[in-house]
Amino acid sequence: MQIIAGNTVNLPEGVFARVSSYRHHVFVEKLGWELDCHDGLELDQFDRPDTVYVVAQDNEERIQGCARLLPTTQSYLLSEVFPQLLNGAPAPNSPDIWELSRFAAVDLNNPSGTTNRQFSSDLAIKLLRESIKVAKSKGAKRLITVSPLGIERLLSRAGFSMHRAGPPMLIAGKYPIFACWIDLVEG
Repeated sequence: MQIIAGNTVNLPEGVFARVSSYRHHVFVEKLGWELDCHDGLELDQFDRPDTVYVVAQDNEERIQGCARLLPTTQSYLLSEVFPQLLNGAPAPNSPDIWELSRFAAVDLNNPSGTTNRQFSSDLAIKLLRESIKVAKSKGAKRLITVSPLGIERLLSRAGFSMHRAGPPMLIAGKYPIFACWIDLVEG
């Protein structure tokens, strides 16, 4: 497995399209999220030129995981769509705070690869560690996430310093999510 990172301009040819298709398979088809998708691709207004993607792929270049990193100095998912998850606190706006979103680590080519294990697998931990390295290289000192509750298990298992920004909430009456701070301490 290899991890690559970059924005739409400097990712290898075809990777961004495969990531968008992978996100559709994971978030829409497997998890049942109601997202506005076209042609089997999951994209939203936060997939911009300044967005950084961290992608895990196998030797045949099949996507096995992805993460999206956004600077909080521009619009991002938490600030625009889910500010209620911050429990009344203002949305972060700082060059040293980045948002981690659209995190998934599901091997769709493995029949036993389910979304149930995506927050406890070795792949998920490796992808999270690489995402943190990339965020640090961009000047991040902290990450803020919009995450399903399972991300707490992943962060705890991997030994990351984290805490909730507010209590979990049900979105669309069925998806428990929360905002989570991740401190990017040296170690």
